[in-house]
Amino acid sequence: MTPFCHACDAEARFAELPPRERIACDAHWRVAHAYNSALPGWLVLLPRRHVTAVHELTDAEAATLGRWQVGLSRALRDVTGCAKTYVVQFAEAEGFAHVHFHVVPRTERLTVAQRGPGVFELLRRPEEEQVTADEADRLALALRARI
Repeated sequence: MTPFCHACDAEARFAELPPRERIACDAHWRVAHAYNSALPGWLVLLPRRHVTAVHELTDAEAATLGRWQVGLSRALRDVTGCAKTYVVQFAEAEGFAHVHFHVVPRTERLTVAQRGPGVFELLRRPEEEQVTADEADRLALALRARI
C-alpha cells in the first residue's frame, strides 16, 4: 500500500484548488500557502509529480527550481515587506515525504527565537493563531500578481 501524500492528493484536485493552494504553477512546480502556518506568506514550492528526494528531480525540474525560489522570494519581499526569505527542504513528516521547499518570509514580527530554524515553531501554533483561509487567499492573489 502506498503511503498517503498530501501534495499528490492536492495535485489530483488541481482544478478545484482555491487560490492559496495554487498561487502559481508551471509544468513542473506548484506554489501553495502553507495551510498550518501562523506566519502570513509562508509558501511551499512543490514538484507536480511525486518525488521523495531532491536527487530524483529531472533536469527540467532542476533547471527552473532556482528561478522559482528567487521569484517567490522577490514576490514575498514586495507583498510582506520581509527583510529576507528562508528556503528550507526536509520532506520527512508522515504524509509529506513529497519533496517540497518552504519559502518563508523573515519579517520583523518574528522574535529572535523564531528566526532561523526556530521559525518552524510557527507551524505548531494552535488553529486560532494560524493564517485563515481568507487571508491566505488574499495573499495568494497579491503574490500571483507579482510572480
